[in-house]
Amino acid sequence: MFTNTLFLSSLVCLIVVFVSPIDVVISADESILLSCGSNDGGMDSDGRKWESDAKYTSSESKMTKATNQDSSLPSAIPYMTARVFTKEGTYKLTVKENQRYWIRFYFYPATYPDLKVTNSYFSLDANGITLLNNFSASITAEATERAYIFKEYSLAPMNSGSLELKLRPSDKYPGSFAFINGIELVPIPGLFDKAPLVGSKDKNMEFQSSNIQTMFRLNVAGQYIPPKDDSDGLKRSWYDDSPYIWGAGVGANIKAENTTIQYGDLPSYIAPLDVYSTARSMGPNPDVNLGYNLTWIFQIDGNFTYLVRLHFCEFVMDSENQRVFNIYINDQPAQVSPHPADVIAWTKKKDVPTYKDYAIVVDDKPGDKELRVAMSPSPVSKPEYYDAILNGLEIFKIANGKNLAGPNPKKEEPPPMVEDKSKSSENEDNKTNMNVIGGAVGGVAAFGLIAALCIVVSRKKKRVAGQDTYTSSWLPIGQSHTSSKSTISGRSNGSSHISAMAQGLCRRFSLPEIKHATKNFSESNVIGVGGFGKVYKGVIDDKMKVAIKRSNPSSEQGVNEFFTEIEMLSKLRHKHLVSLIGFCEEDNEMCLVYDYMALGTLREHLYKTKRPKLSWKQRLDICIGAARGLHYLHTGAKYTIIHRDVKTTNILLDENWIAKVSDFGLSKTGPNMENGHVSTVVKGSFGYLDPEYFRRQQLTEKSDIYSFGVVLFEVLCARPALNPNLPKEQVSLADWALQCKRKGVLEDIIDPHIKGQISQECLNKFADTAEKCLSDVGYERPSMGDVLWNLEFALQLVDNPDGISISGRSYSSEDALITRYNPTENEHENSDGSDGSSIIFSQIVNPTGR
Repeated sequence: MFTNTLFLSSLVCLIVVFVSPIDVVISADESILLSCGSNDGGMDSDGRKWESDAKYTSSESKMTKATNQDSSLPSAIPYMTARVFTKEGTYKLTVKENQRYWIRFYFYPATYPDLKVTNSYFSLDANGITLLNNFSASITAEATERAYIFKEYSLAPMNSGSLELKLRPSDKYPGSFAFINGIELVPIPGLFDKAPLVGSKDKNMEFQSSNIQTMFRLNVAGQYIPPKDDSDGLKRSWYDDSPYIWGAGVGANIKAENTTIQYGDLPSYIAPLDVYSTARSMGPNPDVNLGYNLTWIFQIDGNFTYLVRLHFCEFVMDSENQRVFNIYINDQPAQVSPHPADVIAWTKKKDVPTYKDYAIVVDDKPGDKELRVAMSPSPVSKPEYYDAILNGLEIFKIANGKNLAGPNPKKEEPPPMVEDKSKSSENEDNKTNMNVIGGAVGGVAAFGLIAALCIVVSRKKKRVAGQDTYTSSWLPIGQSHTSSKSTISGRSNGSSHISAMAQGLCRRFSLPEIKHATKNFSESNVIGVGGFGKVYKGVIDDKMKVAIKRSNPSSEQGVNEFFTEIEMLSKLRHKHLVSLIGFCEEDNEMCLVYDYMALGTLREHLYKTKRPKLSWKQRLDICIGAARGLHYLHTGAKYTIIHRDVKTTNILLDENWIAKVSDFGLSKTGPNMENGHVSTVVKGSFGYLDPEYFRRQQLTEKSDIYSFGVVLFEVLCARPALNPNLPKEQVSLADWALQCKRKGVLEDIIDPHIKGQISQECLNKFADTAEKCLSDVGYERPSMGDVLWNLEFALQLVDNPDGISISGRSYSSEDALITRYNPTENEHENSDGSDGSSIIFSQIVNPTGR
């Protein structure tokens, strides 16, 4: 282990090593699953049997049951029951000597009879190793806005057959107690070996005997992988990486198509094959790739060593020196010239997974509680393509002596409400056809600081999404969950139904301010009318243009939408989503305030309009922007968010033609982990409504995919989703477009304004994507990430109508998004290593377009 002197050193050190294969067979029968405080255990949503913890503890304790079940809980077992200790409590578990284990702890800081969970502070030790110290599940849940908490550790192989867990209430807080809802013990193979430290030449770090905490485990560019689908029975959860990507340089998602990934010499327990079948690359443009780093940022505890494990599988390239790149961790070189990363050089052939481990020491100085992983092309080796690739990422915290405990997270204080001018926008309700909500000019500087803070904070908290119709509301390891506490019961005292977080993140306007902004709701300021009410153009603070949606004062209609919009939008910040400035709830008036979108709705630029017609490339750009916004809702927000009303009037355009998804009044958070869907009354707009959702009243992310498929055809054909004036077979655009495509006459219904601008290859890719979105059953539809990837590919085909050529091969729509690049000799100079640091560490901060 490292001395304190090494921990306080200022440099981060890294190096690479392979874990030696160890033939270990893990049996599910060797696992222990304890439902704490339960009389007889039960079955969880994954079909795993949990037993009562009674025979494993003889300490004085109390069994209790939560009085409410949060909708974000994946299962009642083990979260709904708890064992409470007012004095030191002990669990004794039988283990195998010299065997390494995962040990997982589950906490649900809910309401329990006769207990005040905010009084709970305690420590947790495992065979003398401090895992938690002065831990408050309540503070952690509140700060991270989650309902339940999950912790995973890996204890070093033990030299005894007993594992003793001690929960000790804090003596610093009167009336404190300890509680726990679930304990899981899973034997694992030798996942950890050693890693030499870059910066300390030829110096190794040994991990075989280390105690370790899992901090993050990501399936890069892929879907959530639940424990039941993990390899070799290790029951790990793998999450989407998109919430942790820094800046606008998100790269491109690529998938293994028409190929078989095979482990080769790599042990199958390292990661499931699904991790290696998707990857994030930097994108198809070499000029762009040379100007930024593909970067992930993670919030961690200072004064610890971390093991960073990067998973790779090259399923596009097949030769060495085709895709060669540098790897940096906390701005320190981990894998650079003269030995940059080259996956084929490591594996000797394509479709074979591998991984690399890097060790890094993080100090506890200001600004040292962040871990950054960055990649950039390596021009020095003159590769065929300027690009980088990553398939999976894990981050583990190494015990400092016998301590793995970090501090309780601090809740970020919201800015003063009178000064909070959070940027925003939105749109109309079902009947609106001209909500013009757009970009603000004034207050940008003030918002920038607030937004930056929100983004940094949100990176600690975001959950990553589920796969297809199975969706997780979990955050990666070390985080936790909660759902909105707001309830909606009426208009009186409405602010009490808006969560404190929502009120803190958006501005509360007085009614006089709203009337002043709209000239007392002057009819001359009306810019749209929807089911919620009228939309007015206004000016606040004498400089900021806004759009103000006002409910009909004489009707109770729209109360739910009002509160839902505030709860949703106050916590969402994304380039392709509208964001709420504020609200007014006073004297029986309900108003929502957004930025003014200068270019209106997408529909206004497609048909029945005097606005200039959009070019095909503009339409593709707008579709890609909207897809990015929806992809964030499905996989990158704190919870899976299903929009439920995707249509062209809910896609708004700012003055720079940036598309923003709007109108979250019908949105739902979910789905329920157990069922894979939200059972709810059918709502939405006819013509865009998912037929499966309509039949079964079961809402999933794939309902948004269907609606977006209609949007794609609407963009292509420039006609409404429903037109009752047409012959019966043509009334529904979705049905008519699919019929025409299957007959091979789709070109006959394309908007004449763009027909000559679309190459056949581009049209095929776009139409195939829309057709897949409109599959009758949800599981056959692609994810929004897949839709986004295909649209990006279609955009590439606008400039490359004959397809993308790589090494003399023509890459079709099923292949990776990479373009050939042959730099000149001068372009290689000062573009790698320390002499080119300004290029190596540059980032795309304010890119044009996407």
